[in-house]
Amino acid sequence: MKRLFSTVVVALTAALALSACGGGDPLTSASPSPAGSGAASTSGGNGGGGGKAVVGSANFPENVLLAEIYAQALEAKGVQVEKKLNIGSREVLYDQVKSGGLTVLPEYVGSLLAFVDKTTTAKSKDDVVAGLKEKLPAELEVLEPAAAEDNNSLTVTRETAQKQGLATIEDLVKVAKGYSVGGPPEFQSRQEKNFKDTYGLEFKEWKKTGDATADAIRDGNVQVGNVFTTDPKIVINGLISLKDTKNAFAADNVVPLVNKAAANDTVRTTLNAVSAKLDTPGLLALMKRVAIDKEDAATVAKDWLTQNGLV
Repeated sequence: MKRLFSTVVVALTAALALSACGGGDPLTSASPSPAGSGAASTSGGNGGGGGKAVVGSANFPENVLLAEIYAQALEAKGVQVEKKLNIGSREVLYDQVKSGGLTVLPEYVGSLLAFVDKTTTAKSKDDVVAGLKEKLPAELEVLEPAAAEDNNSLTVTRETAQKQGLATIEDLVKVAKGYSVGGPPEFQSRQEKNFKDTYGLEFKEWKKTGDATADAIRDGNVQVGNVFTTDPKIVINGLISLKDTKNAFAADNVVPLVNKAAANDTVRTTLNAVSAKLDTPGLLALMKRVAIDKEDAATVAKDWLTQNGLV
């Protein structure tokens, strides 16, 4: 069993090497819902000596998992943690962190910068983080980004890639006007102009396929889809993510976004320690357990924290 799991992880890691080079926008994978809705729970921590923190998440599995990792790491340091999970998209969550309704939120550097600075041209992690430090309002800050990335991609079936000779997003230009493309609800409004400006890329139809995008590609409901590169269904469904040779998408490393006034030194040092341990192969393995094996995110988070000496 252990050998089988290792094989899957290796396959998932190999798939990432074929994925897009740019950054993704996982927080747009769900429509906004009222702040504080969804699964909300309160945990007492270990005595509360480290202060208090409200940890939020968007309503898709990876962000919930990351929020669980943050919350349990903080609890282990004596922080009283309230969890507000499955809230909605960035349009809702960002304002909640800014107002102090949330103390910390798992974010993605490139997508966050594009949200706060519509004119940014930053692509590398260092340039994106520098842009965030310049453009974020006084109430907010990003802590240390993890090595782990969850990038955007334009993904197709292996059959489509082989039949049409597709290896890069640029290769799509010759066939895209006959193709339907799927993705999160905000995908078209966020990326249509970007694709046209960067690659001259235009699609026949844009469909809102959300979390089911990988399945929609597999089933032929769309020919191309915006699948995030830590989604294990890229491997499970035998899909190919096309290379983003012109960097339409920026780097999208996982990063804690915090409310400055609400986040104390314990919160900052604890979350930076989490980021120091979190890499892409590790996140792929965790997402396999959550998305494919349907294990509880809180249990998966605890296992990872224990293995990495963070609890």
